[in-house]
Amino acid sequence: GADSLLPSTCMQGDSLQNLSSGLDTVSYRVPLGVCVGVAPFNFPAMIALWMVPLAVAAGNTYVLKPTEKAPSASLLLTKILHDLGLPPGVVNVVHGSKPAVDGLITHPGVRAVSFVGSNGAGEYIHDVGSRHGKRVQANLGAKNHATVVMDDADRESTVRAIVGAAFGAAGQRCMALSVVVLVGDAAAGKEWVDDLKAGASGLKVGCGFDEGVDVGPLISPEAVARAEEIIARSIDEGAECVLDGT
Repeated sequence: GADSLLPSTCMQGDSLQNLSSGLDTVSYRVPLGVCVGVAPFNFPAMIALWMVPLAVAAGNTYVLKPTEKAPSASLLLTKILHDLGLPPGVVNVVHGSKPAVDGLITHPGVRAVSFVGSNGAGEYIHDVGSRHGKRVQANLGAKNHATVVMDDADRESTVRAIVGAAFGAAGQRCMALSVVVLVGDAAAGKEWVDDLKAGASGLKVGCGFDEGVDVGPLISPEAVARAEEIIARSIDEGAECVLDGT
């Protein structure tokens, strides 16, 4: 039936004829088996959707371990898949913190692991998973460090883009902008700083579920403390705080 054809049509192999005298080669791509995904809090639906559909379409089963800080999106996605007719046990969700991750990445039944998140966690998962014979892919440490603004940039659209890039998702994403470099005549323009301050001042802070809110809360008290420490250290090192977010 169609279900049995899906993995084979998604994973076609290769063949080489007459590789040597009387020798042809044929390669087959086959499902690995049980795959695991460890996802972060800042994109709890999007990153899960990077992982699960491709693995399932290739004929594998999947165990998704969402962050304990934002577990609901994974449950909702799994429910939708089951409501659409995905057989029980094809996509599964396991909750927990580091002990849950350790159990998954060392389990003899797991064949492959995907991870998106921080450097420390990613390096650990890659090291431990690899040592236990898993195929591990780890996307970690990504950062959008700077935007370079040329002196002929359109002021209004550039300010709007910078404010969105810097403060969207409360800055809790790898694309969050940390540095703006003004080039040429723009470097002498305090007006840029004033316009950026005005743009950021117009953002409404509050509960992300409330209408009109632009910036929701940080994910945890520890994240708040870290942000405050970075700001305080920057001021001590000579930075000027032009807008107090509190």
